[in-house]
Amino acid sequence: MELPAGLDTRLQKWEKRAEWPLAAVAAAFLLAYAVNVLAQPDGAVRAVVGIVTAITYVVFLADYLTRLALATDRPRWFVRHLLDLAIVALPLLRPLRLLRLVVLVSALQKAVGTAIRGRVVIYAIAAAVLLIFVASLAVLDAERSGPGPINDFGQAVWWSITTFTTVGYGDLVPATPQGKVVGVLLMAGGLALIGTLTGTIASWIVERVGQADSRSRAATEAHIEALQAEVRQLADEVRRLTRG
Repeated sequence: MELPAGLDTRLQKWEKRAEWPLAAVAAAFLLAYAVNVLAQPDGAVRAVVGIVTAITYVVFLADYLTRLALATDRPRWFVRHLLDLAIVALPLLRPLRLLRLVVLVSALQKAVGTAIRGRVVIYAIAAAVLLIFVASLAVLDAERSGPGPINDFGQAVWWSITTFTTVGYGDLVPATPQGKVVGVLLMAGGLALIGTLTGTIASWIVERVGQADSRSRAATEAHIEALQAEVRQLADEVRRLTRG
């Protein structure tokens, strides 16, 4: 299959080959980040967590620089990937590296065959669960030592779910700037994913109604044709009797 003109095949090949290794690195970062936030380890465990975090940072920085170097139009690529730069440069956005874990969900495609709609639903659900979990860790990390009411993981999960669904009961509200930024990102992600699921389900309902309507119309047309055939047969019979 010939690639479209202007497409950087080297960059494409790199991104394809690095997809799964980067997902594994993101999984390692998730584990280290979760242990750091939930267990607040000391001693050797804390040192191991720090080493894993540093290694994952170096890997993602190397991936960003490699993709920038392989891009044919580097200024355009740089502008179009400012979020990637922010994720590498800003400590606050480092949990967003975990979005690469969505790649792991591609293995579930076999369960739904080649149905595009099925893949969209699976990706959306997996991304929602991942986003809520990561947001819970991030807001707990930001709020635990602050003046706000979010001081354990259960509260963080409850806040993430209500924020993700844009319900916002108001019983738990972040008090730190970092926690509020996490809330903004979580609301944006929740709106996008819920919109995707809603649109997919609505499309499926419209398609099924259309199929039912088509089957009903086809059955009605067949019934009309059968009646017309019977009328023609009766007319022929009447003509024969009249001539006799």
